[in-house]
Amino acid sequence: MRNSRCHFTRFTSLNLNLIRRCLLLLSSAYVLSSTLSLHSAEDPVLVGAGDIASCNSSGDEATAKLLDNIDGTVFTLGDNVYEAGTATEFARCYDPSWGRHKSRTRPAVGNHEYFTPGARDYFNYFGHTAGDPLKGYYSFDIGSWHVVVLNSVCGLVGGCDIGSPQERWLKADLAAHPTSCIIAYWHHPSSRMQPLTRVLYVAGVDIVLNGHIHYYERSVLQNAENVADPIRGFRKFIVGTGGKGHGTLGPPSPLSQVRNNDTFGVLKLTLHPKNYDWNFIPEAGKTFSDAGHGTCSSKPQRTYVTFLPSTAR
Repeated sequence: MRNSRCHFTRFTSLNLNLIRRCLLLLSSAYVLSSTLSLHSAEDPVLVGAGDIASCNSSGDEATAKLLDNIDGTVFTLGDNVYEAGTATEFARCYDPSWGRHKSRTRPAVGNHEYFTPGARDYFNYFGHTAGDPLKGYYSFDIGSWHVVVLNSVCGLVGGCDIGSPQERWLKADLAAHPTSCIIAYWHHPSSRMQPLTRVLYVAGVDIVLNGHIHYYERSVLQNAENVADPIRGFRKFIVGTGGKGHGTLGPPSPLSQVRNNDTFGVLKLTLHPKNYDWNFIPEAGKTFSDAGHGTCSSKPQRTYVTFLPSTAR
């Protein structure tokens, strides 16, 4: 009887241990499934580059092949086709490569498009997705993110200064779209865009994308005054790697973290509800890459402050 009682005690203890282990496994599985639900395979993708197509380069064919295997919305960062953004150049040089993704492309205009008066052939090619031809700036939503596309050829659209039509539109657009995560992109990474960048910073922009310079660069989190800001700052990428050519690297900015000027490729952004992943994907045969994860900044109350104009550099 004593042996039977002891055996029963051991058996019960074993069962309790098994139950504890099962509960632990179930708890871990629940945590894992909850984490995975935050990063769903259905989270939208924004992918692209700038400074893209030329009939004198095969780089755009190489980067278009990358897009062939990536679902999502395609962005362009201006200078979509060289040398002057004419209808003939779009037909012969852009359309056979990146043009096969035209239906899912949200473009930005560059200075080369305006070598054709009014960037007429650029707006004719992309149609309504490029925005009002008299403006060239617009916005759209992708998942829970709000995306703003600006025109950095400021002199041809009424300027980019405080009080300009584009600045007034930007404030109104951001006020009408109080989303938790914001992306903005345009062509020139220059001081002429600082008044608009200040508006974006006040609104809590998370990612800024530029082209124009023919290389890849990722910078630290920063504010609109080009000062590191790890708390509320935005992450800036230059992605002039669409295929036209490779630029020369000058001395690095103190804000620069990663640079490369010998690899064509595209930047893929996977946009989760409150954070994102970035991945620079190189053309076939190249090994440079850059990947990481970021979190949307805490959004301040959107009260816009008027800044005095900065001296042009």
